[in-house]
Amino acid sequence: MLRRLGPEPGDELLSPPQFFGFSNQTIGRPDDAASVDAVVSARRLRCRLDAAEVRAIARLSAIRGGARSVVDELAPELRLSREATATRVALSTTLVTRMPCLLAAMDAGELDIGKARQAFDGIAVLPDSLAREADRLLAERIGQKSPSNWRKAITHVVAGLDPDGQKSRAAARRQDRKLELIHEPDSMASLWAYLPAEIATAVYARVDTLARKLHSRDEPRTMDQLRADMFTELLLGQHGGIDGVAAQVFIHIPLDTALGLREDGCELVGHGPIPGEVGRHLMNHPDSIWRKVLTDPVTGTVRDVGRTRYRPPADLAELVQVRDRTCRAPGCNRPAQRCDTDHCTAWSQDGDTCEHNLCCLCRYHHRLKDQPGWTFDFNPTTADLTVTTPTGRTYTTRPAPLVEPAAPSSKTDDEPPPF
Repeated sequence: MLRRLGPEPGDELLSPPQFFGFSNQTIGRPDDAASVDAVVSARRLRCRLDAAEVRAIARLSAIRGGARSVVDELAPELRLSREATATRVALSTTLVTRMPCLLAAMDAGELDIGKARQAFDGIAVLPDSLAREADRLLAERIGQKSPSNWRKAITHVVAGLDPDGQKSRAAARRQDRKLELIHEPDSMASLWAYLPAEIATAVYARVDTLARKLHSRDEPRTMDQLRADMFTELLLGQHGGIDGVAAQVFIHIPLDTALGLREDGCELVGHGPIPGEVGRHLMNHPDSIWRKVLTDPVTGTVRDVGRTRYRPPADLAELVQVRDRTCRAPGCNRPAQRCDTDHCTAWSQDGDTCEHNLCCLCRYHHRLKDQPGWTFDFNPTTADLTVTTPTGRTYTTRPAPLVEPAAPSSKTDDEPPPF
């Protein structure tokens, strides 16, 4: 057993009451804004400490010439297994050598070790030249992303820099699909499946749709319980309550990707980029239904999906869903097609039922909007949604363009025509 007696160096610098600015008289009763400030300060300090640890680990590994014994020396101090410590050493070395922009974001208190690990895993497949560019692009996209949104940002950047590699990696991963049974305590078990993203999304969508049909005020089961029960009944062939419910999976494919002229730009809603080959395979499925979506050639934002009352007509609701992609609340990834199409300026306050006054919110965030102290401000020009919390903090989300904005032309009107 390893034991440490007395404080470690630096412990005296991190006394919580001193760091957070609370005296002994006020630490038990700070106001809500001060509490949020303390959380933010703690997060930023944790990021900086993570950066300091990364630099120290990378320095030790460099001094020892990358010797494997570095892992054995650090594992007891990090309180990690040897395998986890080996990953931490590799992560630290990579941050210092291949990801300096993200390491700088850690120094600035904006990126923690968990999100750095996500970027490390995503960028690992890229050669050094592309890894540096991915590092730069990701450092510009950190913002206020949750881990799931950060994962999608990493996938998007890596897929954009290496579309051919994404295609080959996706093909290889599909060979790894599997089903596992993991026994848990208290007479429970987990049934875990590793599947292609579009198949897993379709399975979940079908189970969720069936569960929602049974969810009512008289139904004692929670949605999680209903999903588990529907999943079980479907697999065991015991489902006798609801038939003929089709699962819906939403995919966006640029025209040139659909025609096979390029391999990037294809996205599975709620998941992120997928190879163009996968998108074309789904597009050509006999049961697939496709609709034309027109986007602004400059910004890539949605303008039309083809086509004055409270409930938006189907084509208008679809336009807003395609534009927003997911729930617009910060950090929420529920697909827009399973969200409420909400009036930003309430109908009761003369709000119009139009594209510029509608956005997608999941039921939870739709209800949160009406709680005291919360405000949701929608910019009809940019479609930005700014959420203000009871302590006055603001978070803004903007729908990502369906296609990358067109690059400005370098040609001038004075240049002769190309013939």
